[in-house]
Amino acid sequence: MTQQEETNIQNSSKNRLSVQVSLNGLSFLVSHPDLKSPVLFVDKILDHSTTPEELLMDIESIIFKNEILNSSFSEVSVIYSTPVYSLVPSPLFDETKASEYLKFNSKILANDYMANDVLENQEIVVVYVPFMNINNFFFEKYGAFNYFHSTTVFLKTIFAIEKYSLPKMYLHFQKNNFDCIVLNNGELQLCNSYSFKTPEDFIYYTLFCMEQLNLNPDNCTVILCGEIEKDDANYKLAYTYIRNLEFLNINSSINLSSDKYLPHNQFILKNAL
Repeated sequence: MTQQEETNIQNSSKNRLSVQVSLNGLSFLVSHPDLKSPVLFVDKILDHSTTPEELLMDIESIIFKNEILNSSFSEVSVIYSTPVYSLVPSPLFDETKASEYLKFNSKILANDYMANDVLENQEIVVVYVPFMNINNFFFEKYGAFNYFHSTTVFLKTIFAIEKYSLPKMYLHFQKNNFDCIVLNNGELQLCNSYSFKTPEDFIYYTLFCMEQLNLNPDNCTVILCGEIEKDDANYKLAYTYIRNLEFLNINSSINLSSDKYLPHNQFILKNAL
C-alpha cells in the first residue's frame, strides 16, 4: 500500500529529503525550510518483511515515478529502522571491534559493514548495520548524504525534552515492531526493540519491561508515538493494563495532512532533519 501527498513550490533549491528504511516499509519526505506542509510525502507499507535487495528495487521504483525525487536537494538523510543495533557507553566503545557489540544478540555476516552514531551529551554510541547497497545507490543518485539509525533520532528527541522527572516509558510503533525506551531522572534505563504479531505479544513485552524495572503500570506514564491510534487493538489492550497513556506531541517543523496523520505519526521521519 502506497500513500502520497504533494505540495507545489517555486524555489526547490532548498528542498531537503529524508528517507526512512525498514524491512516492512519505506517513507520519503521532501521538506522546505519555509513550509510547514511537506513538498512531497510518500509512504509505502510492505505486506511482508523483505530483503535489502528487494528494498532497493522498491526505492528505485518510487524515485522513478516521482519527478521531485529526481531533483537535487540541499540535504539528504537516510534513517535505518532496523532491529540490528546495540547501545554502548562511549568510554567502552572501540570502533575496531564494532561487530563484537552486535554478534551475541543479532545474526550478522562477516562482510557486514558496521556503522555508529554518537550521542555526545549522553555518552552513548548506537552501533548498527546499514544496508550498503542502499547507501551506494543514494550516493550515486544524490552525492554526499547523512545516514543514521532511527534509535538515534528517537533518543535525541526524547533527551531534548526529558531532563529530570519520574520514570517514563516511550513506545514507538511500526508494523509488527515497536521500540521501548525508559528514562528516569534524565538517565536511560532501557532501550530495546521487539517484534510482535498480536496485541497480546506487545503487551507481554511491555509489562515484562515494567516488571524488570520495578515500574508500576498504575502510575508510570507511557507515551506512544508512531503507527498507533486510540481505536486500534494495541491501544485498547494497553489501556486495560496501563492507566497513564499519552500520545507524544512534539512541535515539528513539518505537519503532515491532519485528515490522514496525527502529530505522533511518522515521528522518526519528521524529527530526522
